[in-house]
This record gives sequence, structure tokens and C-alpha cells, in this order.
Amino acid sequence: MQAVDKNRPGAEWIAHLRQRYPCETELDRVLTRKLERRAGPPFEKVTLDTLQSGTEALIRSQIGGDFTLSKARWLSGGASKLQMAFVLDWDQPGVGRTSTPMVLRMEPSEAITETSRLREFQVIKAMEGVVPVPPTFWMDPYGDYLPYPAIVYGFAQGVAKPTAGAGGPSGVSTFIRPEIRPVLGKQFVDLLAATHTFDWRNADLSAYDVPELGTQSVEWNLNHWERVWEEDANEDVPLMRLAMSWLRRNMPPVDHLSLVHGDYRVGNFLFTEPDYRITAVLDWELAYFGDRHEDLAWAAKSPFGHLAEDGKTFLVGGLMTLAEFGERYEQASGLSVNHKTLQYYDILNSYKCMAITLATGIRAPSNGKTHQDVLVGWLAGISYPLLEDLRTQLEKVL
Repeated sequence: MQAVDKNRPGAEWIAHLRQRYPCETELDRVLTRKLERRAGPPFEKVTLDTLQSGTEALIRSQIGGDFTLSKARWLSGGASKLQMAFVLDWDQPGVGRTSTPMVLRMEPSEAITETSRLREFQVIKAMEGVVPVPPTFWMDPYGDYLPYPAIVYGFAQGVAKPTAGAGGPSGVSTFIRPEIRPVLGKQFVDLLAATHTFDWRNADLSAYDVPELGTQSVEWNLNHWERVWEEDANEDVPLMRLAMSWLRRNMPPVDHLSLVHGDYRVGNFLFTEPDYRITAVLDWELAYFGDRHEDLAWAAKSPFGHLAEDGKTFLVGGLMTLAEFGERYEQASGLSVNHKTLQYYDILNSYKCMAITLATGIRAPSNGKTHQDVLVGWLAGISYPLLEDLRTQLEKVL
């Protein structure tokens, strides 16, 4: 690690990181903004009145003043963003006068994943009609109207885990009962396949850089996550350097450029009960153009699944075996699953987990930059078991 005060990074060090780890233009902007503002004040408690007035100002800038915002309340959930639910009485285009339940999703001063509201808004708009997503209305990508950048969504119906089941924060250890696994499992795979085969070329995704086929997207991705690690880690971890060295030496070429969700797993979709119909795929903030295998490997991570009733068989997302997951995906997408490439992205995803939990997940709350100190601190607590997973993964390939 360089001898630098990461809590007060200077312009020279920021410029060094940008040059050493070139990544997508918009990602570079948000990561640079994070560092430039880091020495500033910690996250300040935001009141509902502040959020309501800022949201009203944002909406007024888009549709004028003929609306009423009411029933503002805090919405639980969201490890990385603040959320306020409200009702908007307005003249909705194509609908007429209506009362629409909505959600404001706003960043804290520093999130456990630093991402772009502009990219999030564009990708959800692009996916409308492709997979179920929350209706998305307006954005404040640079924090012009609200304390921090934000998006206004329509309220999506459903639950993130069965009401009669168990599960920890952020989708970890969610238990899916045997009788509902086939219903949810088929949808889970079909929607991922639809995402990866979506023809994105005519969509407005101007905040995304489009890589060439080959290893360019892989290199951009590695640069992104190594930069996050270098920006936020409190200590040097030799295993992380070994992992990144291996990842750079073994980059698999991308044979089909897909829109990758980046956080596709149980806990990041809503479904209704008792029909168990998936109503919305959530949390698109990490989406990018790359290799489908990253989503496949992420969905199959052990914290997002559990063992079957035999106590031995691991179920991806608590829904199906890894073999069934791969077979159903190939049938639904028409794309192949390369198990060596899957192994590569499993290791990359472990590196990403460490950057999120052991680096940003410690620095952001310790500097008072987030509203979710307790939850983010809990996620930091699972970093060392994840580091052991990374060690055993590397043992198999070195």
C-alpha cells in the first residue's frame, strides 16, 4: 500500500489511481468524486421533511407544479441507499389524474458500493418490457435537488423472501421452502437469460462504455475492483494481491457481450405471495457490459443459497442444484456455460466481495459516511470467512 492518508487523499494520489486503473468513464467519475469529497463532513442525518422538499423540487423541475406529495415515510431495507416511500397525486401521462405509490432511493455520503444513479436509471429504463423492473420516473444524478444523488421509482409489489421463511440481511441465508423452489427457480433462470440475451444496441445507455469482444471488459472490471480495494483498504492483504495477479494472468475472452446485472441473486428480486410471481428485479447499480458468467457465478455464491434437506447438496439461491442451474440457463438463453470461465468469475466475485466488505465496508462507516453503520459493520464481519473461501479457491488453480 502507498503511504497515503486515505481519509484525506490528495489530488496527486487520486490522479495516480485514475491513471493506474482506467475504467469506464462514468465509474471513474463517481469513484473520483468519492475521493475528492472524502475529507469533507460525515453523513448528516436527513429528515423526512428534507427528503420530501427535495423530492418535490426534483419533480417540479420535471412536470411543473400540479401535484401533491403525501404520506412520506421511511422504507426499510437497502444496505447501501436511503429509501423514502410516498404517494404522488399527479397527472400521469397516458393515465390521467392518479395517486401513485413511489419510492425515493438516495445515496449516503459514501455507500458500501459507490455507483452511478445515471447508469442505474438508464439501465432500468432499458430493461422495461424485457424483465420485470420497478417503474422509474425521475433522477437527480448529481444531487442538484436532494442532499445526495437519487432516483424516484414506482413502488413495486412483493416480498424479497418468503414471509414464512428465514433469512439474514441483504439476501444472505434466505431459506426457500421445497414446494416453491420450482416456481421461483424457473423464473429466476429465465429472467437472467433474458437479461443476457437482451439486444441493448438501440437502448439509451450512454453512461456505459461498450468494450470490444475479447478481454477488454474483463480488464476494465479488474481495474474497477482493484481501484476500489486500493482506495478503501486499511491494510495490505497479500492474498488479495495474489488473487489479482492470477486474475490478470488468466483473463478469459468474452465470446458474447451481455448486459451483466452485477448483483443477481436471491434477495434482489421481489415476488408476490401466494402465487410466487417475480414482480421486479432490483439493484441494477452494478450493471455493465461483460461476460454472463459473472452473474452465474455470483448467483451461485454460497451465502446466497443453502443446503437441501439431505444436508449435503448445495442449492443455488436455495432454488436448485448447480447442475440444474446451468442446464436450465443454457436451455433458456441458448448460450453455453463454460465451467472454467465460471471458476474464474467465482474467484473474481470473491475478490469483489472482499473489496466491498473488508475495504469499503469498514472505511465508510468508520468515517461516519453512511446511514447504515450497524448493517454495513455486520457485512464487514463476514469478510474473513470470505477471505478463507478465496484462499481455498486459489489453492485449486495455483
